[in-house]
Amino acid sequence: MTNEKSECKLSLDEVKKLAERFEGKEPREVLEWALHTFHPRIALASSFSAEDIVLIDMLRRINPGVKIFTLDTGRLHQETYDLIDEVRQRYGVKIDVYYPDASSVEEMMREHGVNLFYTSVQLRMLCCQIRKVKPLNRALHGLDAWITGLRREQSITRANVEKVEVDEAHGDIIKVDPLADWTYDQVWAYIREKKVPYNKLYDQGYASIGCEPCTRPIKPGEDLRAGRWWWEQRICKECGLHHHF
Repeated sequence: MTNEKSECKLSLDEVKKLAERFEGKEPREVLEWALHTFHPRIALASSFSAEDIVLIDMLRRINPGVKIFTLDTGRLHQETYDLIDEVRQRYGVKIDVYYPDASSVEEMMREHGVNLFYTSVQLRMLCCQIRKVKPLNRALHGLDAWITGLRREQSITRANVEKVEVDEAHGDIIKVDPLADWTYDQVWAYIREKKVPYNKLYDQGYASIGCEPCTRPIKPGEDLRAGRWWWEQRICKECGLHHHF
């Protein structure tokens, strides 16, 4: 006998109605519904951004056994690794870590060099594909839903994020974005109120934190994601993990 639930599939119409239902609702209400509906075939994908730590704190208050995974590209900041350990200790959680395929990384670097991402958008996307997208596909295998910290305010590419949506890029599983309508100030108010641990790079002017060579602090007045792939002269900049453009 198993405790695993059978697969939970929602129709497009059901998902649309859920998105309408949860618009304006608190993230906790969205999370409670998601866990009740999909657990244990649901997981939080965490890059240990401010948003993701807020979600970890909320999830721990609802169901301490929820699955959490992260993608280690091999090029993260030391501050990110420090935070992962701090979260493990603070919340007593297990974090599943997914790494890129070593042979694919070796082949990519042999063919294009160590810092290929500075050369062209196409090579940067190749690097993201190998280091992030393919590991994500493995992490999502067998799940009916996943939770992210996406917010509409983060960038133009995320302006249409719904709190519940169908992820067509990953086999039509459900994607849950409880913080979709939250502002930057709301995220940080929660962090301060609950004394939630956060990446110390935020204190150095970072607003969005990814791989070390692809992330920089932003300047006053810049877009929140201006520090990501700052050398690219494009408005729509994503790594391929999320498809909203």
